[in-house]
Amino acid sequence: MKKFKKLVAVVLVFAMLSMLPLSASALSMEGGLDPLKNEFVFAEGPLEEGYSIDYRYFSPVKKNDTTKYPLVVWLHGMGDGAEDGRQVNNSQIAFWASDEFQARFQPAGGAFILAARSREEDGFYWDDEMIAPLRAAIDEFIVMNGDNIDLTRIYVGGYSMGGKMTLKMAISYPEMFAAAFPICPAWSPDANLIKHLKDMPIWLTSSTLDPLVNYHLSVKPTWEKIVNTTNVAEDCRFSTITNVCYADGTPTSSAHHTWFAVNYDMFSTENGNYPNMTTVDGNGNAVELTYPDGMISWLSSHTSDYDGTVIDGTGNIGPGDETDNLLASNNILEILLMILNAILKFFGLGN
Repeated sequence: MKKFKKLVAVVLVFAMLSMLPLSASALSMEGGLDPLKNEFVFAEGPLEEGYSIDYRYFSPVKKNDTTKYPLVVWLHGMGDGAEDGRQVNNSQIAFWASDEFQARFQPAGGAFILAARSREEDGFYWDDEMIAPLRAAIDEFIVMNGDNIDLTRIYVGGYSMGGKMTLKMAISYPEMFAAAFPICPAWSPDANLIKHLKDMPIWLTSSTLDPLVNYHLSVKPTWEKIVNTTNVAEDCRFSTITNVCYADGTPTSSAHHTWFAVNYDMFSTENGNYPNMTTVDGNGNAVELTYPDGMISWLSSHTSDYDGTVIDGTGNIGPGDETDNLLASNNILEILLMILNAILKFFGLGN
């Protein structure tokens, strides 16, 4: 009888375990975005040069998991850093935490996502002052999760002002990132700075009708500088969209919102071509995206030689680089921000 009771107990335990999620990331896109957003946990990096960066992160690690996973650093646009959590809630990057998208990170079958937040309450819109604190936050995150992070697969991407910071981080620390994916970046680096990206695969995304980050005056020239400098033209990509839509074909409120294409891994909800989008490589050849090999598969195909070395300061970004290139980029968004910051400084509210 005792043996029978033990057997029943064991069966019940296994039955209960079978009802539990297999991992923290066992969430389907069918459940919507809210459960996926809830998977992102708050953390804050260390003080560096007087500032710290807080962030939300998703972890793919399961119990007793020894897998080495990639790390994706995600950077928000202007206004989406005004409060904790908005950098995840306003961008749909949480789709990348779903079972479907996590499975596309090969060979690991998952990835960490670190969604950092600029200190907009202090008047910072991914300004140079945030470069070193962001690097410090990433370094600390790597230390905290070192047993499960693949140092050779660290990627950085973001939209608008976060696209600017994507380029700045990649230029500052090219040894750290295996690839970068700036989206409608609100900054056009000069040719001398672009040279630091000559060996890094870059996937640039923009709308030709963007009302804030001008395609012809800013984004296209940035792409041309990349093409003229890169040693890995076949690995670089440029996706352009005309009328910007969500993945289901519904128009967005602005042609500036090209990050929704990246958030859905460059495919439609029907697993076909993303609406109104074309892609070329650095040699000018058309790139046909075949489901499910989109942005995530492209990222996963690139590795670096990074060994975890910590670097202090802003790396290859020096004093004056921001100011010199701000006016040269002819970006409406950047100019407006410069005026806004000047007003805030005048009233003692800015940086």
